[in-house]
Amino acid sequence: MSPRRQDTVDAFERHLRAERGRSPHTVRAYLGDLRDFFAHLDGDSETPLGDVRLADLRAWLGDLSGAGAARATIARRSASLRTFFAWATRQGHVESDPSLRLAAPKRHRTLPPVLGKADAAGLLDVAAVAADDDDPVHIRDLAILELLYATGIRVSELTGLDVDDVDFDKDVVRVIGKGDKERRVPFGHPARHALESWLVRGRPRLAIDQCGPGLFLGRRGRRIDPRQVRTLVHDMLIHVPDAPDLGPHGLRHSAATHLLEGGADLRMVQELLGHASLSTTQIYTHVSIERLTASYAQAHPRA
Repeated sequence: MSPRRQDTVDAFERHLRAERGRSPHTVRAYLGDLRDFFAHLDGDSETPLGDVRLADLRAWLGDLSGAGAARATIARRSASLRTFFAWATRQGHVESDPSLRLAAPKRHRTLPPVLGKADAAGLLDVAAVAADDDDPVHIRDLAILELLYATGIRVSELTGLDVDDVDFDKDVVRVIGKGDKERRVPFGHPARHALESWLVRGRPRLAIDQCGPGLFLGRRGRRIDPRQVRTLVHDMLIHVPDAPDLGPHGLRHSAATHLLEGGADLRMVQELLGHASLSTTQIYTHVSIERLTASYAQAHPRA
């Protein structure tokens, strides 16, 4: 890219990181989408930003669709373009926003499989039996699974927790979510008991002098990472007969679905999950209705 266009993209990157608080993964996705679009647009010579038209944006998305890209991928890339050109227009890098009328295919509002309530209970029972051997890692694993299912927090939020983020007086955990937004999420008695056991009987045996304040530690005494948590969930679910193979995000989906099925208010679930938009949370109502319909069709003699 020319220095002028590169300067604009660099300024957009700073905007995403500093002003909008986007994660490094999200920033990389935005910048990758822009690079791909510019590579498609330019051909033999670079097109100035001010010369980009709606037809150029549509042509790129159309080529992606023709190449077999998933609708979710096209929707995300369309969002990247709209975010960039809206910002560039506000900053005066282009006179008018070519993406204003850019539409993207609607994403399939579907979730991966969720655990039934019995499967969730079975998963936690498996972890509890393992923790009976007093191995500090097994005590930790039970606390992790209980907290994930109790709160529906993201795996990145879980691994970022410090010891002081757990408030046993109010049975809530302080979570820093996307965009560095803070929220407090309650947990129940089983999670409280598992966390207390971990902090009393498990964590002190794994902690080293330089372990830091991380709530959950690995065998070497360092803060646990998301990969280890994903492996834990997959490995534990193997021991639950007929349960779907899920990761930590599947436990988040399961917690949200079970809350709504139990009568929780949609906005309360939105607050617990840390969703910026209620529309993101509404997907769980569709899943609950689908499960209700499937159960009705299987059980009712006149279905």
